[in-house]
Formats: sequence, structure tokens, C-alpha cells
Amino acid sequence: MIAPKIKKKTADVNGLTPKDYASDQDIRWCPGCGDYSILKQVQSVLPEFGLPREKTVFISGIGCSSRYPYYMNTYGMHGIHGRAIAIASGVKATNPELDVWVITGDGDSLSIGGNHLIHGLRKNFDLNILLFNNEIYGLTKGQYSPTSPTGKVTKSTPFGSVDTPFNPVALALGAEGSFVARGIDRNPVQLRDILKAAHAHKGASLVEVYQNCNVFNDKAFDLFTNKETKDDHVINLETGKPLTFGGGTRGIILDGFTPQAVDLEKVSENDCWIHDPSDKIKASILARFFDYTVVRGDLPRPFGIFYQHERPTYEEVLVQQIKDHSHEKADLDTLLSGANPWEIK
Repeated sequence: MIAPKIKKKTADVNGLTPKDYASDQDIRWCPGCGDYSILKQVQSVLPEFGLPREKTVFISGIGCSSRYPYYMNTYGMHGIHGRAIAIASGVKATNPELDVWVITGDGDSLSIGGNHLIHGLRKNFDLNILLFNNEIYGLTKGQYSPTSPTGKVTKSTPFGSVDTPFNPVALALGAEGSFVARGIDRNPVQLRDILKAAHAHKGASLVEVYQNCNVFNDKAFDLFTNKETKDDHVINLETGKPLTFGGGTRGIILDGFTPQAVDLEKVSENDCWIHDPSDKIKASILARFFDYTVVRGDLPRPFGIFYQHERPTYEEVLVQQIKDHSHEKADLDTLLSGANPWEIK
């Protein structure tokens, strides 16, 4: 367990700065790694939440991203492979007042940890889950991951991957995630806005962050970051605003349930799809823009908040249940020999 270094004289909570959240540990990520940007954006927004550092916890699994707790001057734990959400759920269930963040990667949370991810979202613990997606196994030196595209040539797939990759946003929606978003390391302003919204959300928030691994999968997201291509391949989701891209020259309309890219010289912007993150059906369609980008290439990749809907969290229902039954006396003998006995014959 990593503990924050707290000064003898507790400073005013609102007086904390991003530097107060940086630990004294040397950051051991490769130079140029996208993880640096994500770390900086999280450290930038934390002071705005008005919480003391000892109330903030970062839990990680295994992978390059999972070194994260060492670099935060808060409580934290570097867990085991795929089990970050299981550990974080236990922390939140026993200490609901804590602000718990989960740092995980596409290999950690979508391979060995896939079961924990879907049930963590379904149960709706109030966790802030950041899924760093670089579409590769970086820590173990370049094997393909559950998000690597079909045909990806890696050390473990020398003839190209034959797998169909996961779409993390679609997976999170299918697992009943109550807040689902996508950001990218090269758009820090948007990423900070997403992080603030995810933190404000009461329930499990899943933020997929495209993160460049410049050693083993460099420029995997170049289409969405390169100045020459990003306008035509990125659509930024803003609540109450029409879906437009291409520098405002193109838009998205719905033909039934099928999205279509249109030229705004021929179709009015007023006729475009208006983004509403409370609409789960449309959020699911947006999530599938991923497929259009990969297979057809004629729709942009959405970034921003896909879906948000608050419902009771697991820990608050659990605490209330305990309160409701706290007057009842527990009798182990009655439990073991009660109304449902069984015999071995």
C-alpha cells in the first residue's frame, strides 16, 4: 500500500495544487509515452474536487499504466493482473467515503480482468475507471492485446492477428455502465473535461483513453491526432449540439438507426443528429462508429461522453441494507440448521 506524504500542518484543501499530487518517485515510462499526458491531466483536475489527499485512492493492476499509483502522492495500491477493480470494489464497499480511482490497461482489464470489469460496471460501484488503451501489450514487449486490430503483426502474431478486437465503449454499454466516455492523450483539454464529468458522476465511470505506445505501437491513433487527418476522422461529442466534423463542413444524420455522413452544403446543420448522452440507444449507435471506421472508413471516431445515467450505487444500497437489518440478531446455529437442510446419503 502506498501512502501519501502529509505535512504536519494540514494545508487548506482548496490550496492544493497539481504539484501536491505528484510523488517523489522517478517516473519510469518510456520518453514520449502517452501515459505522461494522462498523469498530468489527472493531477491537474484533482485539486478542483476539494478533497484531502488522504481521502483519494488509486488502485491499479499490471501493465505500464499500472505503475501509476507510485507517481501519485495519495493512498494507492499496485495490485495483481486483472484484479484492480476487484480490489477497488472492496475498498469502496468498506470505505464508501473514499474517492477511488482505477488505473488499468487494455490487456489488464479486457483480458484476464474482463470478468471484473463487466461486473464492476454492472454493480455500479462509485469508481472512476481509466482504461489506457494502446492496442498492445507494452510492459511485456509488444504482444497483441484484446484491442489490437485484426491483422495486427506483433511478436505473438507474426502473420497478423486473427482475433476480432474488443470495442471497450460498446462493451461498457453492454455491461450496464452508467457513465461511458472516450478521450485521447493528445487532446488534454477535452480529457480534463471528461475526467471532471466522470468524477462528478455518482456511479461507475469508464473512460477509455487512447494512449500512444511510441515503442511497440507508435502512431496507432495517428489518424485521430495528425493535423492533416484528424478533422475528417474525429467527431467531438457535445451535449445538445449537432454532430459535425470536417471543420464544420460535414455532419451526421440518422436514416432510421443507420448513421450517415452528409455534406452540410446539401443538408442543414439543424437536420443533424443532436447529441444526448442520456439516450442509450443512440449511445450504442455511436459506439459502433468504431466498426464503420475500421471496416468502411466513412464515419469519424467519436470522442467525449457517450452515455450518462445515474442509478443507485452498490455501496450505498449495501450500507442501507446493513442499517435496515442491524437490529436482527445473528444466530450461526440457526443458519446452519435452519429451513434449508440437506443430507448426504
